[in-house]
Amino acid sequence: MTARVPGLTAAPVVAPRRADAATLAGLFALVLLFVPARLAVAGLPLSLTPAEIVALSLGVVWACAQMVSTTGVAKGPNPVRTAVFAYALVILAVYGYTTSLYLPSDELNLADHTLVLYFGYVSLVLIMCDGVGTRERLDFVLKALVAGGTFAAAVALLQFRLDLDLTQYLQLPGLRPSSTEEVPTVISRSALRRVSGTLGHPIEFGALSAMLLPLAAHLGFQAHRRGQGAVRWWLCAAVIAAGLMFSVSRTAVLGLAGAGLILLVGWNNRRRLAALVAFGVFLGVMKVLAPGLLGTFYNLFAGAGEDSSIIYRTHDYPWAIREFERSPIFGRGPGTWYPYKHQVFDNQYLLSLVETGLLGMLGFVGVIVTGIVVALSVRRMSSDPDVRNLALTVAACLLIPLLGAATFDLLSFPGITSVMFLFVGTAGALLRMERRVAQTPSLALRSFHDPADRSRSLTAPTGNGHGSARSGSS
Repeated sequence: MTARVPGLTAAPVVAPRRADAATLAGLFALVLLFVPARLAVAGLPLSLTPAEIVALSLGVVWACAQMVSTTGVAKGPNPVRTAVFAYALVILAVYGYTTSLYLPSDELNLADHTLVLYFGYVSLVLIMCDGVGTRERLDFVLKALVAGGTFAAAVALLQFRLDLDLTQYLQLPGLRPSSTEEVPTVISRSALRRVSGTLGHPIEFGALSAMLLPLAAHLGFQAHRRGQGAVRWWLCAAVIAAGLMFSVSRTAVLGLAGAGLILLVGWNNRRRLAALVAFGVFLGVMKVLAPGLLGTFYNLFAGAGEDSSIIYRTHDYPWAIREFERSPIFGRGPGTWYPYKHQVFDNQYLLSLVETGLLGMLGFVGVIVTGIVVALSVRRMSSDPDVRNLALTVAACLLIPLLGAATFDLLSFPGITSVMFLFVGTAGALLRMERRVAQTPSLALRSFHDPADRSRSLTAPTGNGHGSARSGSS
């Protein structure tokens, strides 16, 4: 028996946290952004990266959790879940129709591979929407995303400044190059290096950095408001912003400008002023750190009318229309219009029309728009400033792929596509949480102010048909 010391109280026993859906989603985010995108798992008939294997595993976890009622995974209706199910059915219909016709063996293999990838994307939405049940666990996933984006941007910084490519030293056992066509990690533009970090291409890396930068800023503002350490998140934001610049990508700048417009409209005056001051200081640092970089960006937009890359993007419209007219409803098959055999379309809307027809293109746009609308709805519903700001940030981040799809073939890059679907699932998770708060306001308010009551409130039945309100351990 342990003797009790007078004047001392026994410390509360804290039970170890079990791995849950947020743990798995956070693991996916880290694997996606830490492991170079050019590496696939060896020994498989399909070229699948470690992150894609994890995404498919998340789908299996979600399906198993839906078969029981003791895991806390939500089961009720949600607009995000409905939208992604509709999109999955469209892709299945397109795949079934196009593969029932004749396809060359190479295109049939690519259609099979693309279908597997789409299962992974749908799994990401479902595990976020139904499995992440609390703000604390949702923040865990978002922090993992920002940490991974910071690492990718740090790799890009070394590529840009020192011409040192760390991805060459991340050849992990059991992995192999994902393609026989070697895509350079560093590409020249206007005597500058365009870098891609751990991603597959500088455009993908730039657009992904533009999506993660508002999220890093949100975490910084949130930590400051709560009186927590915010410096680390501002450092992450600075590194990600530098990575965006080092991609030397018009797409990244256009996407960030669109997201910034939404944020500036939704933020208060104090936050707007802080953002504008930080932006000015950042441009000054870039002027010193990378002479000529700002001038290159200016020339990219000032000389857009004569830029060869823009001319190349627009000259292929007749090709796309001609292919679309051959099968306007179902297209020619997902993933079947690929480089080295067909004309490249640097426009995801055109590529979707050709590969998946009108149905597939509308489904792609519908998923993103649903995520934006749901996020803005949560912003209107919530009275919690952190939830309102996060919902606004999610809506702004989802605008970036909607704009970027007009400037490059977004769905051909699994990295940014995966992050896009994670953000769509985040919107669905926020809606479920806000509905629960609206139905049990007194309980939610108590658990928000008293961490000791939080575990009890999360296990309280809600009676709303959404399953237990626990954090969705799977």
